[in-house]
Amino acid sequence: AYSHIFVSDFDDGFGAGTDLMPGEPYDSPMKPFGGLEEVAWAPDGNGIAYTCKKVSGLKYTFSTDSDVYFYDLESGTTTNLTEGMPGYDRVPFFSPDGSKMYWHSMERAGYEADKERLFEMDLASGQKRYLTPDFDYSPSGEIWADDGEHLYFVCAVNSEHHIFKMNVQTSEIQAITQGMYDYHSVALAGDELICTRVDMTKPQEIYSVDPATGVATELSFENKHLLDQLTMPTVEKRWVTTVDNQQMLVWAIYPPHFDKDKKYPAVMFCTGGPQGVLGQFWSYRWNMSQMASLDYVVIAPARRGVSSHGQLWTDQVSKDNSGLAMQDLLSAIDDIAAEEFVDDDRLGAVGASFGGFSVLWLAGNHEGRFKTFISHCGVFNEEMMYYTTDEMFFQHWETGGAPWEKDNPVAQKSYATSPHHYVKNWDT
Repeated sequence: AYSHIFVSDFDDGFGAGTDLMPGEPYDSPMKPFGGLEEVAWAPDGNGIAYTCKKVSGLKYTFSTDSDVYFYDLESGTTTNLTEGMPGYDRVPFFSPDGSKMYWHSMERAGYEADKERLFEMDLASGQKRYLTPDFDYSPSGEIWADDGEHLYFVCAVNSEHHIFKMNVQTSEIQAITQGMYDYHSVALAGDELICTRVDMTKPQEIYSVDPATGVATELSFENKHLLDQLTMPTVEKRWVTTVDNQQMLVWAIYPPHFDKDKKYPAVMFCTGGPQGVLGQFWSYRWNMSQMASLDYVVIAPARRGVSSHGQLWTDQVSKDNSGLAMQDLLSAIDDIAAEEFVDDDRLGAVGASFGGFSVLWLAGNHEGRFKTFISHCGVFNEEMMYYTTDEMFFQHWETGGAPWEKDNPVAQKSYATSPHHYVKNWDT
């Protein structure tokens, strides 16, 4: 079964609807995470733009070459608007007057964590314009300001998600909000922006934001009656020097009633991905506040590969999963363990997915640092990962090739440094 987009009149109830992709063995929105952000009505109501990866079989598993298609309701014809652009092209939306289409485009084929570039297309001429060449981050959730000349969007920069405003004509971008928060969404309501926001010590609430000053005012207070009963942890940024003399952000979460004259066990949260933003997140699975409230000092390093610190930092984990990213984790735990308030004989490392991989790798390479490891759904054997995944583009990009490519030094290094090779060193 495939997911297709249908269009139907509804004056007298929904009819059978018209399938925009009749007989096509493809999904729109795309699996597994696509939603209605991948579909957009043209302002005149005469067409629909949608995202689809129209390849199948073996090619599908190795490809990130999705495109944005335009379906003309009157003629029933479909046009590929992004043909020849080899990475992910998705999330289309239109200018208020309908003359231009905008979308997110990744440059490199097969790389799911490439920079989300914002593109514009003049629909009359087909001319494309790259709007964010000087902005080394990935916008999301764009909405138009009332003037039709500016876009508001959410973007992660240096491990914080904030609201930005962009002049579409000049590509000038300015930050609207700041601080240790993650803004998840933005909508326009008169002269105010309506946003959702979290941080590591507070679940999601709804705020209004003054677009001129960035001042946020809470509106929903859904969790106030609970938070008023609690003393929450405190969070700070630590900057740690890496083995190659870079500066790495590490979130430190201290227990409620933290006393720097006491000794605390410390837990390092190894984030997944390996790409993705390690922001001021609030999670109902891996909750920094809950972990710290059990009287642990918790650290969360934005190690190599984490997004929002520039694309080069993100790129440096690929084909080197067991390299600088693991050294970054060791640098982070050594930094916090040097503090007088940390009991360096009670250190733990926890994580899921690539975080689980990280924990399993550290278990064989930690040289006595840790007393406890928790690995959830972590890759233990890189070769087995290659043989079992149905998302080949991911594993191929991250390792550099297949296990049987013995003349491929990049791939062979990836498999030679898989966590399972270090089990002989496990001591806890």
